Amino acid sequence: MARYTDALTIERGGFQIKVPDSWWEFDVRPESRDSSIRQMVNDRVRARPELAQYRDEFTAFLKKSAQEAWQSGAMYCGCMAESFGGDTPVTGSVTVSLVGARTQTGELLPTAPEAIVAQLAVREAKREGDTYRKVTTVDIPGVGPAARAYGIEDIEVPGDTRKIRVVLMQTFIPVPGEEGKVALVAGSSQVLDLADSFFDIFDAITSTFRFTE
Repeated sequence: MARYTDALTIERGGFQIKVPDSWWEFDVRPESRDSSIRQMVNDRVRARPELAQYRDEFTAFLKKSAQEAWQSGAMYCGCMAESFGGDTPVTGSVTVSLVGARTQTGELLPTAPEAIVAQLAVREAKREGDTYRKVTTVDIPGVGPAARAYGIEDIEVPGDTRKIRVVLMQTFIPVPGEEGKVALVAGSSQVLDLADSFFDIFDAITSTFRFTE
């Protein structure tokens, strides 16, 4: 895969993160997402006129996805779609969410990296091609230690009985001064053959995460 040298700094309420400047943002913010989605769909239809008949379906699906992402705590979603000479583009995304760590009864859960690691289940692949999950701690420069889970996972599709298999890395970063809250940086891709390359990309992007005043 290509090496990226130019980075775009994204700033949101309370944090910043850098992504390759070839990535684009899927806007989930309530004040701007509808107009952003309309523009995105219009641009796509302009480039591919045969998709015009599906304009309403695309728009409704993207609006629903953006709303669900925001309600789940997502504050930024960056996406890539790169062609490396094949017929199918290589795609991936990174989402930053601020989420609370509570039990079903509302009790606060510990957000220390070691405590989160203890709660995450390691999964070994029984044979080639199986899902797996590795769990560890990492040190993010300027931020400190964080819990991380990464591997190949089957993810449920919201509102559907199907699952999709993805490359997934999740890094749980305790929010300073806010008990029971973590910043979750999640990278995912459906291109399973490039799992190791995506782990490197997601790790590099996550390492640029910083809290801001």
